[in-house]
Amino acid sequence: MKFQIGSQLIVINVADRDRLYAGVAARLAARDGFALATINLDHLVKLRRSAMFLRAYGAQDLVVADGNPVIWLSRLARRPVHLLPGADLVIPLAGLAARAGVSVALVGSTDATLQAAANVLRRAVPGLDVALCHAPPMGFDPESAAAGHLLAELSRSGVGLCFLALGAPKQEILAARGRRLAPTVGFASIGAGLDFLAGTQRRAPIWVRGMSLEWLWRAAQDPARLVPRYAACVALLPMLTADALRQRQRRRS
Repeated sequence: MKFQIGSQLIVINVADRDRLYAGVAARLAARDGFALATINLDHLVKLRRSAMFLRAYGAQDLVVADGNPVIWLSRLARRPVHLLPGADLVIPLAGLAARAGVSVALVGSTDATLQAAANVLRRAVPGLDVALCHAPPMGFDPESAAAGHLLAELSRSGVGLCFLALGAPKQEILAARGRRLAPTVGFASIGAGLDFLAGTQRRAPIWVRGMSLEWLWRAAQDPARLVPRYAACVALLPMLTADALRQRQRRRS
């Protein structure tokens, strides 16, 4: 599935879970860093508003689909991809890191959340080394000197996989910068994944997710913040649908 944004093409280049895990495992074994992004409608809105975010997405090595609308668009375009939300990837990717013998870092949220998430990960993944937890201060800028110092610390520490729970676009921008300053580290941008793991945020029940209504659940939890966000996503859908139909037609011809 492809998305044309200005002159830049954003491609979901990992279609399913097996390919993602195989690719990450190979990179961790070789100590070959990477940046993993999970694209959704909110990202597609923000990518049209921020040149910096768009450049950061261009630096992502692995892009997967997060959100049922993206899945539906991919099917409409006859370029189907599987749903791979960032929150569902944390424990499996940590398992890959443990098997590869590399340590993990957690970046984002709060100190208490990171410690709770680290404890859950250690119980879920025997042998996992959570070597570093860092909760940036409010107003953290991924282009700042402080962010540069953090990336240098990650590089020096020998961490092989870093989970970024900073929210978009900060986490993707930091991951893109990390590809330059910490080239042996794999960066996985997972949004609220650590908060869900720690229990500091409640994720929609499985039956709600199964009905593709997680967006409604989240909006009900935080309407002031999320209703305007989802309204912008809905407004973008007609354009994305038309583009998916054009991709479908090109495949036919």
